[in-house]
Amino acid sequence: VRAALEEDLGRAGDLTTDGVVSADSVATASLAARSAGVVAGLDVAIAAFQMLDDSVRISVERPDGAAVTAGSRLARVDGPARAILTGERVALNFLGRLCGVATATARMVDAIQGHDAHIICTRKTTPGLRTLEKYAVRVGGGMNHRFGLDDAVLIKDNHVALAGGVAEAVDRVRKRAGHMVKIQVEVDTLEQLDT
Repeated sequence: VRAALEEDLGRAGDLTTDGVVSADSVATASLAARSAGVVAGLDVAIAAFQMLDDSVRISVERPDGAAVTAGSRLARVDGPARAILTGERVALNFLGRLCGVATATARMVDAIQGHDAHIICTRKTTPGLRTLEKYAVRVGGGMNHRFGLDDAVLIKDNHVALAGGVAEAVDRVRKRAGHMVKIQVEVDTLEQLDT
């Protein structure tokens, strides 16, 4: 959140808000859903406002994990108008992204109800947002796979090709990774599974 605020404020801060809004102005704003979905990322949005001014107060009405309809108020924001206006875009960017991930996940989870299956995310995340996006997957009812290259082994087709086969790739990684590391292999054919 801090990096996103620094990126948005640049070298000179919020030229528009600081030029238009007096320093002593106060305001109230609502964070509302534009469409139906699942809430995720409210704490991140709150942080964007409070990092600018810790006197900003947030009243959460629909917490992370809540299913909402279009127009539902998620939270009320009260405090210095400059902090609210300056933090608004960063807060909404995070909130919109994370609600979108949670909502898409919830739809997939609902689609597989009654089947012996789970929705599990990958490492294909927005750079710098992996932890938040994986959190949103869990809020939406999904599960997480690896968080990074360092917490499990997943042998993919490129690894198999460079090792010369599935068995050779597994043998090599077993020797290096140790007995505590989970090893998974992605195969394209049933023949590969048998090797």
